[in-house]
Amino acid sequence: MQKRIFVAIAIILLLSGCVSREEVNGIKLRSPAFKDNQMIPSKYTCQGDNVSPPLEISEVPEGIKSFALIIDDPDAPMGTWVHWVVWAIPADRLKIVEGEAPGKEGKNDFGSVGYGGPCPPSGTHRYSFKLYALDFIPQLSEGATKAELMKDIEGHVLTKVELVGAYKKQ
Repeated sequence: MQKRIFVAIAIILLLSGCVSREEVNGIKLRSPAFKDNQMIPSKYTCQGDNVSPPLEISEVPEGIKSFALIIDDPDAPMGTWVHWVVWAIPADRLKIVEGEAPGKEGKNDFGSVGYGGPCPPSGTHRYSFKLYALDFIPQLSEGATKAELMKDIEGHVLTKVELVGAYKKQ
């Protein structure tokens, strides 16, 4: 009886759209520098070399034309703080090298174009690395904002995955 109820609920959720394609498609994002929900090494922060960490993408579904990557801090005192906006990452680019811009870069909330590492004013903050698999290649100009990218990719996200790291100033 319980199994039937579970199956019925799962079917209702699937049909209602509550279970997203992100969960169905199974794309993976990891970093050799830190594990999901673990601390980001200081090398990748404002207290270190302030370079972007290496990332690896796997289990990529068919039909993807490009990737977009957004790194932000949802724990920032003034609201979510954007650390990196990148798009037009080639679909066959499954490794992002440390310190490398793998595509066109946007403006971060530090006011510059490119990567700005974790630099929380106090306490431990979480940093969300969100990778979007797209069915097109965005044609935004270098320096576009997160809001502009999100508007441009609306309706073009085939799947999405998130890797979360944390950091506290030493």
